[in-house]
Amino acid sequence: MTDRTPGAAPQSDTRMRLTVLGGYLGSGKTTWLRHQLHVGAFGRVHVVVNEAAETPVDDALLGRAEGITLLAGGCCCCVGRPALIAALRDLCDARSRLSAADDRLDRIVLETSGLADPGAIVAAIQTDPVLINHIVVDETVVTVDAIHALAQLAGEPLGRRQIEAADRLVLTKVDAVDPVTLDTLRATLKVLNPGAVVAASVRGEGLALPPLPPGTAPAPLPPVAEDARGPITPTRLHIDPGIDWSAFTLWLSALLYARGDDLVRVKGVVRTPAGRLLIQTVRRVVQSPEILPEVPPEQGDMREDDTIVFIGRGYRPEDLGRSLRHFTGRTS
Repeated sequence: MTDRTPGAAPQSDTRMRLTVLGGYLGSGKTTWLRHQLHVGAFGRVHVVVNEAAETPVDDALLGRAEGITLLAGGCCCCVGRPALIAALRDLCDARSRLSAADDRLDRIVLETSGLADPGAIVAAIQTDPVLINHIVVDETVVTVDAIHALAQLAGEPLGRRQIEAADRLVLTKVDAVDPVTLDTLRATLKVLNPGAVVAASVRGEGLALPPLPPGTAPAPLPPVAEDARGPITPTRLHIDPGIDWSAFTLWLSALLYARGDDLVRVKGVVRTPAGRLLIQTVRRVVQSPEILPEVPPEQGDMREDDTIVFIGRGYRPEDLGRSLRHFTGRTS
């Protein structure tokens, strides 16, 4: 696929265009999408957000879409697939009831879970007898964390499948890696998916990439199998609003230091004396906290504050709650 503006389609084809946005846990999908919505890159768009955990977080950050549908509690490439098909059929049905073309949505963007295989999602949509008549899968965009991607690709088969399914690869956090590492990553991606367009962004904003130096060697890609420690799964912890934040910060820092290779992603919205705080980590890297706006009362059922989702493997979910209680005694 060539690098083009989303939505370029034959005049005679009136089906909705769908962009699948994938990428590994913490790769910057929501940050990239927020910027695209801010600059109007997708036109009139409805965003479908799929999160592996029961508690949605990303919807709180995507206020510029025409509408948002939340699919929480399972990846839409597998256990959450029926919910995805039903949601897309509902959008198609609502669009077909509009008589004026100007009132119809131009596009759907599906932000997948960081544990999803975009290729399986595209296959599910393209083989559905109803959706195939109403939706065209226009592009699969996969975000790639420049900081962690080489390590992920060395040991995570899912990371490789996501890269291989992409029409466009967007390298994120490129300002945080040295040029040699970035060149090695680009050469490695070219081996995995030589046909993909490769772009870059910093905090969602596009950044031009220089030509790849001739002879740049890719990183070795040894054969990988599914991790013997078991699948990556989400664990939810409810945080008591009266928690001692100094103790919580100490606990989280110690947890990431000890289990950073097992905890792939930590994400949640908690209420603090400073306001609604978005907490995010990718392995051992803690991203700068962000104060979020208050939620309008009519949207109060769309998200659950004071809950943090821990996504990883190699530990028992109950151990996290026990550990936090040991530090603070203030979680349920």
